[in-house]
Amino acid sequence: MEAKIGKFFESVGSFFGGGDQIPWCDRDIIAGLEREVAETAKVGSEEERNDSIMRLSWALVHSRQAEDVQRGIAMLEASLANSSPPLQQKEKIYLLAVGYYRCGNYSRSRQLVGQCLEIQPDWRQAETLKKTVEDRIAKDGVIGIGITTAAVGLIAGGIAAAMSRKK
Repeated sequence: MEAKIGKFFESVGSFFGGGDQIPWCDRDIIAGLEREVAETAKVGSEEERNDSIMRLSWALVHSRQAEDVQRGIAMLEASLANSSPPLQQKEKIYLLAVGYYRCGNYSRSRQLVGQCLEIQPDWRQAETLKKTVEDRIAKDGVIGIGITTAAVGLIAGGIAAAMSRKK
C-alpha cells in the first residue's frame, strides 16, 4: 500500500515538476567554453572558432540560468544569419528550439522543432524534443484549466455564501 501511495506522489511531483529528459549544463562548463572561445578568437582558424561557438551555444541553452539561455539564443540567432552548411543550420535550429523550451516559449520551440523535422524527418532527437514540448503544452493547459475551474468555484461559493447571509 505504501508503495502505491509513494508512486502516486512521485507521479504528481513529476507532473508539476516538468520531468523532461533534456540535459542541463553547469556553470563551470560554460566558463571553460567561454575561455575556449576567447582563445580560438586569438589563434584559432575560422572553423575552430565556429566549433567552439557552437559548443558554447549548446552549453548556454542547456543552462539552468535564464540569462545564459537568453545569451545562447541570441548567439544562435546571430549565427543563423551567416551562411553555413545545412547540417549546421539544422543543429542551430534545434538548439534554438531547446533554448525557447527552456525559456517557456513552447509555441516557438514547437515551430523550430517542426523546421528541424522538415529538414530531417527521421531525426530522433528532434522527435523527442517535439514530444517533450507538446507534453508540456498539454500539461500547462491542464494546469490552466484547473486553476480557472478552482477560481470559478471560489467565486461561485463566495456568491452563494453572500446570498445565504442576506436571507
